[in-house]
Parts: sequence; structure tokens; C-alpha cells
Amino acid sequence: MKKILVIGSNGQLGSCFKKLATHFENQFEFNFAGSQDLDITNRGAVEDFVKDYKPDFCINAAAYTAVDLAEKEAEKAFAVNAEGVANVAEACKKTKTVLIHISTDYVFDGESNISYSEDNFTNPQGVYGASKLKGEELAMENNPRTIVIRTSWLYSEFNKNFVKTMLNLFSTKEELGIVADQFGQPTNANDLAEAVMKIIESDPKTFGVFHFSNYPETNWFEFASKIAEFSNSKIKLKAITTEEFPTPAKRPKRSTMALDKIEQVYKIEPIHWEHSLQDCIETLATTYE
Repeated sequence: MKKILVIGSNGQLGSCFKKLATHFENQFEFNFAGSQDLDITNRGAVEDFVKDYKPDFCINAAAYTAVDLAEKEAEKAFAVNAEGVANVAEACKKTKTVLIHISTDYVFDGESNISYSEDNFTNPQGVYGASKLKGEELAMENNPRTIVIRTSWLYSEFNKNFVKTMLNLFSTKEELGIVADQFGQPTNANDLAEAVMKIIESDPKTFGVFHFSNYPETNWFEFASKIAEFSNSKIKLKAITTEEFPTPAKRPKRSTMALDKIEQVYKIEPIHWEHSLQDCIETLATTYE
């Protein structure tokens, strides 16, 4: 039985893999490592852990994701998102393990009018995006058998994310201002986990960078409006500009990614974000009833 190591297993995406693993228990053996089990910034510890387990596939879902805080904690962000990734990739190369590393749309500046393809010019606007881009480069340099998957606007029933934040705010506020001039693709982390498993099942031979998200593009205001609609909230939402909601880290204005490469190579068809959002809200409703 082939073995899969999931690093960053207590995060949002890692939790989705734990949930999904039950459907694959006859096909794969899973090993889930949270930050308490494995500190990816410790090169020796990573090497020993991977060497002892000898996984066929390693999914790296560990990341420093505090976009605004990263502006003050650049060293910490790069330690996890870049050097830590290099450690994982290096260890995987020694055990001939395929590394699937998760990255972000924040590697782009968001100034393009067309959807970004995998080989488009990267130009991160903040420390978080820069650290993730460096991680992509180091992953592929240190292990040629690496698949980098860039995703965007990740949410699920697990951990902290935009959907859960909105649902909490809807229950405490009467009116909310939501940014309407930043565009991207919301992605249900469960869909991303399923896409990764589909790649693993295919015994991948094509490595490099791929984009995965739900589709089509939307903006935060439209996204929040659908969250309100699907959760039957009576909240009054007001469209505001980025200028009216300043943040320490600059966000890409439009980071929409082209999804055709992953569909052509791995036969992964994109799912409409409204459908995936509805799934998530229904899951949350049954979880917290």
C-alpha cells in the first residue's frame, strides 16, 4: 500500500485531508503530522521524519498564512514558507518521494486584466506572497519530483476563514462594509483536497506548477452576499473600496488564475464556487445545530 505523509495536518487544508482519508483507507496509508509532531524549519528533524516513514507522496500544507502580520514577521514567514519548504523537498528527494506543495495566488501582483497562467510573470506585493514564491522555487530546485499547486481564497468548515468570519459577523452586526474592488476565485478546501488525491491516484509523472481553484472569478462583496443568501441572513451589506478598508499588506486587485492546465494534464474539472460554498454552509449548519 502506498503511503502519504500530510504535513500541516492541523490547518484548514490538513483537516480536509483527515476527513477525506477515510474514503481512501483501502488504497493508501496516511500519516498526519501537525506542527507539534514536526517543525519543518528544523532540517534534521524533517530529514529523520521523512527517512523513517519513507512516504510515496508528501503533501505539504504547512504554511505561515498571516498575510498582514507577515509584514512585521518577515523572518518567521520566510522560515516556514521558504526554508521549511526547502527542508521538506530535500528530504523527499532522498526518499524518492513525490512532493505536492500548496502555494497561493498572492505570488501575482494582481494588475493583469486576463487570468494568470502558470508561467506568467510573478510579482508578489507583500512579504507573505514573496515567502510563498521563494518556497515554490526552493521546492522545485530541491526535488524535481515536485508539484506546486497555487490556490486562492481558501475556506472550509475548519479553522478560521472568510466564510466562517462572515457567518460570525452576520450574527452580531446589522450592517457590514465589504471590499468590492478585489477579484479572485473562492476555493472550498475540500475540493482542493479531492483534486490532490485525484493527482495522487493517477500516479503523477508531470511535475511543476499548476493552478487549482473554484470558478469563475468574483469579488469579496459578491462572495459575502452569497454567504448571506445561502445562510438566510438578513444582514445589510455595503460595497466599499480597498481604500476604505486599508490593510498592512497590499492585496492583489485581480488574482484570477487560469485553470486549464490541471484539467488537461490531470483531468480535474473546475467546480462553480457557488455550488461549493453552498456545500460548506450546509455542512456548517449541520455541524453547529
